[in-house]
Amino acid sequence: MTIISRPYILMWTIVGLFLTIGANFLPAYITSSPWQWSTGVTVYPLDFRCQVGAVLLVSCLGGRTTGVLTQFIYLLLGLLGLKVFSDGGGIEYLQKPNFGYLLAFIPGAWVCGQLAFKKSASQLEYLGLSCLCGLVTIHLFGIVYLILFQLVNWHQLGEFKLLEWAIAYSVRPFISQLLLACAAALIAFVTRRIMFY
Repeated sequence: MTIISRPYILMWTIVGLFLTIGANFLPAYITSSPWQWSTGVTVYPLDFRCQVGAVLLVSCLGGRTTGVLTQFIYLLLGLLGLKVFSDGGGIEYLQKPNFGYLLAFIPGAWVCGQLAFKKSASQLEYLGLSCLCGLVTIHLFGIVYLILFQLVNWHQLGEFKLLEWAIAYSVRPFISQLLLACAAALIAFVTRRIMFY
């Protein structure tokens, strides 16, 4: 396990906070295949934000402490009323079913950061695996929150919406977020080589 200094953690926490907030307002896109670029580059929207990629990237670069601290500060800022979440901010955000996915950034960042700083983590495949494990953790915790949300609000909702929410928040975006996880692993690999760690 690599030991990370406090100034390093502080630096990546600040960078990570700006990345997480900024990525929330940055839609994700994918381009056409490179062999089709002779006729021009076509860009396709992926219908979600780059925020999950930022969470995984910061955790790969700064480690588990940086990842957790960054996401905790991000959630705190949003719950205190700053408009850093996709639908604004404020304490009422706790009453939304998708808040569990934001809350899941904390364990997802911890898992990704923990795995990214193992001894063999300088290999691209291992960074990719750490991003995949972080992404799966985010979705597992998000689904658990959806289940709890459904149980607590059963009388107010009046119907079973768990499957609908799971499809909307986990199934549909998973493949696109998997692409972001791969991009985060690649960027982290190159950045770690440049920074000699």
